[in-house]
Amino acid sequence: MAKKRQSAPRVDVLAIMAHPDDAELTCGGTLIRSIKQGHKAGILDLTRGEMGTRGTPEIRAKEAAAAAKVLGIHHRENLGLPDSRLELRLDYKMKIAGRIRALRPRVVILPYWEARHPDHYTTSRLGYEACYLAGLAKMDLKGKPHRPHKVIHATLFDAGFRFAPSFVVDITPYIKQRMKAVNCYGSQLKGPKRQRGVYIPLTGVEKEMAARCAFFGQLIGVAYGEPFVVRDPLEVKELASLGGRPL
Repeated sequence: MAKKRQSAPRVDVLAIMAHPDDAELTCGGTLIRSIKQGHKAGILDLTRGEMGTRGTPEIRAKEAAAAAKVLGIHHRENLGLPDSRLELRLDYKMKIAGRIRALRPRVVILPYWEARHPDHYTTSRLGYEACYLAGLAKMDLKGKPHRPHKVIHATLFDAGFRFAPSFVVDITPYIKQRMKAVNCYGSQLKGPKRQRGVYIPLTGVEKEMAARCAFFGQLIGVAYGEPFVVRDPLEVKELASLGGRPL
């Protein structure tokens, strides 16, 4: 008998990512900052990461739970969709849309829409379209219609230095906590750079991650930052309160 899904708490910010560890690597500091500011944050992992060269789904689930505790996340769940076989299928979109209705986030964080791993850019498209479907009153989904106010895309790794970010979040006070959360994924971080001829990008990622966060931080005059891109303009209510590095 299938296990009944427990009712989920509402969250203000929801990161929808392909694999356990994606949220920690791309927007972990931003999630921590949101929580410290009094908001509720959640993570929706689409797959269990079962196709990864290292670890097992069971190990990665334990690591994800430990990392969520370090981040202070209010809710984390895994949809169990097939790793490395994500497709733009209606049933996948509907599953994600159903969770968006249940969690009712105001802001959704997605991967960037171009990436090395097919699951990452497919998750970006699935999540974006699911956000729209979740708001359709006549869509055959449980729960009241809900559409997030904003969708933002994390670009720390997939877009990297190719594009100027729309904005950068200062994560300087939380860089150690962020790193601690990433280090929960020991099965993915430890081992040789190549296994059976396959390049493993997470080996030594701590140094690369620190360097990337430092680069984007200096763009706004702080030690560490996480970059994001938005598809549509953001509203500015007060010019005098604009942040960032001065001229």
